[in-house]
Amino acid sequence: MKFTKILFLLTTVSFIGTTFSVAGPIPKAPNPKISSYVLMDYDSGMIIASKNPDLMLPPASITKIMTSYLAFTELKDKAISMDDEVVISKKAWKMGGSKMFIEVGKKVKVSDLLKGVIVSSGNDASVALAEYISGDEETFVNYMNQTAQSMNLNNTNYANSTGLPDKQLYTTSRDIAILSRALIKDFPRYYKMYRQKEYIFNEIKQYSRNKLMHMDDSVDGIKTGFTKKAGYCLASSSKRGGRRLISVVLGAKNPGQRIQVSKSLLEYGFRFFETHKVFKKDVEVHKARVYAGDETMLPVGFTEDYFISIPRRQYKNITKEFIIDKKLTAPVAKNDVVGFIAIKLKNKTLSTAKLVALQDIKTGNMLRRTIDSFIK
Repeated sequence: MKFTKILFLLTTVSFIGTTFSVAGPIPKAPNPKISSYVLMDYDSGMIIASKNPDLMLPPASITKIMTSYLAFTELKDKAISMDDEVVISKKAWKMGGSKMFIEVGKKVKVSDLLKGVIVSSGNDASVALAEYISGDEETFVNYMNQTAQSMNLNNTNYANSTGLPDKQLYTTSRDIAILSRALIKDFPRYYKMYRQKEYIFNEIKQYSRNKLMHMDDSVDGIKTGFTKKAGYCLASSSKRGGRRLISVVLGAKNPGQRIQVSKSLLEYGFRFFETHKVFKKDVEVHKARVYAGDETMLPVGFTEDYFISIPRRQYKNITKEFIIDKKLTAPVAKNDVVGFIAIKLKNKTLSTAKLVALQDIKTGNMLRRTIDSFIK
């Protein structure tokens, strides 16, 4: 069963532009003097506000989000363990910039290296992990880029595991937000490491560079970054009640600005927008006519809970439009894409999502196929 009509519309769910115009007291989104930002709702993946979201920029140490993502992947797959001891290479030991102060030839546990990457943003720890996972940093970079492609981070390219300056290292605030959401969603157990504000290694106490976590208890990550070319960058995640928002700020002029912009973005999203679960996974939301099958009606729905993020007090005004393949013909397998839904507010599309078959429908008998051939 093939269904290709209008599925190209389904690659992204976001608001168009930096604000969404509705009747009601919703102010314009912040417009700070930075290079780029994105404010994303975690549950829906929708972008609430943005500025130059697809501008390709150097991410500095925000690169290490992907480094930790791959380490978490290997841990989940049991290819490595937290207690594994890594022999520190001369290359890792010699890395400049931020460090966790590991020593060449010494053995350091994976758990300690991860703290060095996440808490103190250690370039030495990042290279040591990369070498342990992939044999050398160059192979690890290939792993990073393959993973980025699989996530559809279309404007991202990695050149190292650290974020140190390189002409071939670039990404966007949108891609960082997508990666950050995946980090939290795919590894909730390991993501808790990002809440850690300090740790001691080799009798040296080190602190998280994410000062926003010290100012706002709802913020539980994610990563800072700085180089002269990149400016001051910060990817943040904040959870208040049942809602989580992700903000990405690139190209701030100083540490205070990246904190202030991130804080104002999160406040804007929590104050003026709401997140709603519109549909539950595996629950019928519509029926589709199926031709030449052993059944004529197919229940359709979603493989995951379906959320939307909308301006406050507007949920009653949303409308739902179902678009189903009008020539849907058996056989149909469970989870086949058979159409899509568009969620609209004031005649503007907020979100689109694929509709899938919730059950199998087999090819019908000769009589059913003959009757349906005249109807279709």
